[in-house]
Amino acid sequence: MVKNFLKKFYIFLVFLFLYAPIIVLIIFSFNNSKSRGHWDGLTLKWYIQLFQDPQILKTIYYTLAVAVLSSLVATIFGTAAALGIDSMTRFRKTVVMNITYLPVLNPDIVTGVSLMLLFVFVNIKLGFISLLLAHITFNIPYVILSVLPKLKQLNKHLYEAALDLGATPFYAFKKVILPEIIPGVITGALLAFTLSVDDFVISFFTTGSGVSNLSIYIYSMARRGINPEINALSTLMFVSVLLLLIVVDRRMSRDKMKGENRA
Repeated sequence: MVKNFLKKFYIFLVFLFLYAPIIVLIIFSFNNSKSRGHWDGLTLKWYIQLFQDPQILKTIYYTLAVAVLSSLVATIFGTAAALGIDSMTRFRKTVVMNITYLPVLNPDIVTGVSLMLLFVFVNIKLGFISLLLAHITFNIPYVILSVLPKLKQLNKHLYEAALDLGATPFYAFKKVILPEIIPGVITGALLAFTLSVDDFVISFFTTGSGVSNLSIYIYSMARRGINPEINALSTLMFVSVLLLLIVVDRRMSRDKMKGENRA
């Protein structure tokens, strides 16, 4: 009994340590006072001011534009790469998968500095295009890792049977392969979108003046002093990312249950 209580209490302390600052931030985003020292009643004025600020609206536009475009492109290239990797021999697949894991395990600051140097070397001006290319680059491995498990569950003879029955390769892929792997594709796209919205380090090194995402803008606002609009903006980012992660987790759990039922 005591042992179980200590385990639960320890888990409670861990989660309290992780989420207490976020809870405080959310609460003070509704505080009528600019001061963090006392509570002056509920208000939504910081959220209203947030969406009346043209600079913030511009930042939200760049954030969503980069996130949507990078997730779409990364999903297309990542899915194609996963199909190619799945058809490789065991040795080649092992080599390519180890290369695929490198961007995931590599520190973000190393990836960010490397991409910045690459863009400067090939004479790509740092701005929207460089930011978009950087996000596509670090999103592709996550899409590959989301799609490959669905390909492993796929019966490889279905595609060959469709070809034998007269289907073209594209039609067989569209009607046979894609419906089976679409849960992994959607999961990869949602994960790529979430990572793009949330990224700071890589974006910081690969963007130029006049172009920034929400993470960079919050960092620059915090350096000038704590503004209640930061609390409101951070709250909206946290809620948005949390909802996307819940959707991704539910899809992955559902796919896992379907796989177990088939087995």
